[in-house]
Amino acid sequence: MAKLCSSCNLLLLVPLLFISALGALQYSGANSDQTPVFFIFGDSTFDVGTNNNLLNSGAKSNFPYNGIDFANSTPTGRFSNGFNTADQIVRLFGYEKSPQPYLTLVQDPSTFKTNILHGVNFASGGAGILDATGNQTYGEVVSMGQQVQQFQLVQGNITEVLGPDAAAHFLCKSLFLISIGSNDIFDHYRYNRDTNLFNLGARKFGIVSIPPIGCCPYARLQNTTTTGGLPGCLTELNDDAQAFQLMVASLLEGLKYELNHEFKYSLGDVYTMTNIMLGNPGKFGGFKDAVMACCGKGQLNAKKPCNISENPNLCPNRSEYVFWDMFHPTEHAAGLVAETLYDGFSPIVVPMNFSQLAQI
Repeated sequence: MAKLCSSCNLLLLVPLLFISALGALQYSGANSDQTPVFFIFGDSTFDVGTNNNLLNSGAKSNFPYNGIDFANSTPTGRFSNGFNTADQIVRLFGYEKSPQPYLTLVQDPSTFKTNILHGVNFASGGAGILDATGNQTYGEVVSMGQQVQQFQLVQGNITEVLGPDAAAHFLCKSLFLISIGSNDIFDHYRYNRDTNLFNLGARKFGIVSIPPIGCCPYARLQNTTTTGGLPGCLTELNDDAQAFQLMVASLLEGLKYELNHEFKYSLGDVYTMTNIMLGNPGKFGGFKDAVMACCGKGQLNAKKPCNISENPNLCPNRSEYVFWDMFHPTEHAAGLVAETLYDGFSPIVVPMNFSQLAQI
């Protein structure tokens, strides 16, 4: 793994680009007064098959045992044994699962304009806020900047279908979900060009911060310090994730003030949520293992990916594990995070939860 950056330049740059994205994104979708339509941006925690459409991406999960608890045990491209966090959040609003990936919808021009009115998922495994993030490790990914550009095309089509006034109303009632930043910290690339974003007028954002990524099985393997015979969490990565959370919270408050309180958001402190889960897994979630990956191979099941071609170990009861593979949570863990984001309270979700955000 790349040596951690000794300065705070990256940690300062990442939230600034993140907030630029927030100010530039716009929400769209055909939603009723009661149920918002979702437009979803981010990385592998939210990806529901975007990377299946990328020919040169090494960040794919469209193979067993991924999806083993999904309908018909189908590997859909989700980095999970079943539903991921994006699915779990929208399910709490009454949907069956996340809207389809943009790169899947755009392949059928005859239905594209109709389908985008039901929401779109732009998230791409391996992606980051910085354009360079993920490229060296995974090859082709869809960065946050590219996801915003894709949304610009969606927004234009929605305006064409509904007309400017109806589209504007539509956008104000929709919810943006954003979960990104972990890969920027993992990669620690220095990248000085601004992301090319467009001011499309979003108003309501549900933002998921970075969990303690230093405690995922992959990161533990990089740590030479052991606790109870097992590698401990990688403190440096956790420090970066926690710093990201604090700076994003501060910048969001500043953006709200700058936009004269028209900007509405909900920020979920997934760092603290996950720490609570890892600190007492039996009490919070009924987990029996918060260290090893359920699916993988080698120490902590984290030396080889959860790919059937690697003949990985597969735990028999996925709900007993916090981690599905070397990086990602199980369906059960993702569901607990989604429930907290949906109806949790301060200081875990501020200044309101996702459910309250939708009702504004």
